[in-house]
Amino acid sequence: MTNAREFIPLTIAVLTVSDTRTEADDTSGRTLAERAIEAGHHLVEKTIVPDDVYRIRATVSQWIADPGVQVVLTTGGTGVTGRDGTPEAIKPLLDKEIEGFGEMFRMLSYEEIRTSTLQSRAIAGVANATYLFCLPGSSAACRTGWDRLIREQLDHRTTPCNLAMLIPRLQES
Repeated sequence: MTNAREFIPLTIAVLTVSDTRTEADDTSGRTLAERAIEAGHHLVEKTIVPDDVYRIRATVSQWIADPGVQVVLTTGGTGVTGRDGTPEAIKPLLDKEIEGFGEMFRMLSYEEIRTSTLQSRAIAGVANATYLFCLPGSSAACRTGWDRLIREQLDHRTTPCNLAMLIPRLQES
């Protein structure tokens, strides 16, 4: 639910984690980028890195160190196979984990893919006053994550509360 407050666009970076995708066939990263732009936010960067913990961490570290990036969305690498390492790359960077995000994502995903949602290790958190959301690599999972969770939480008008309105307070001590 939104109210009469004015929309405040956020700056968002999108990272696709994949050993095989290219810009030509990166439907998941494109889905997140397009939805963020359609919602009125500013896409500051979109890139693809291989399923490598250190490459993921380096890219995300660069973004969270940049005051011009308020939100990082990642897609891919959240499964349970040997190459899936996005949570391992991201968790050490987090100042705070938002546990409810993964829980809610799996609850909503259950409606679509039933018990296969157990394979998702979707996570979210805050690092250096930057929100991070790590979604699975399928376009359907990106649509679910954005449409049913992230979009409203990044909209300052959403009531009764949202993550966007907390951005000015993220560096409080």
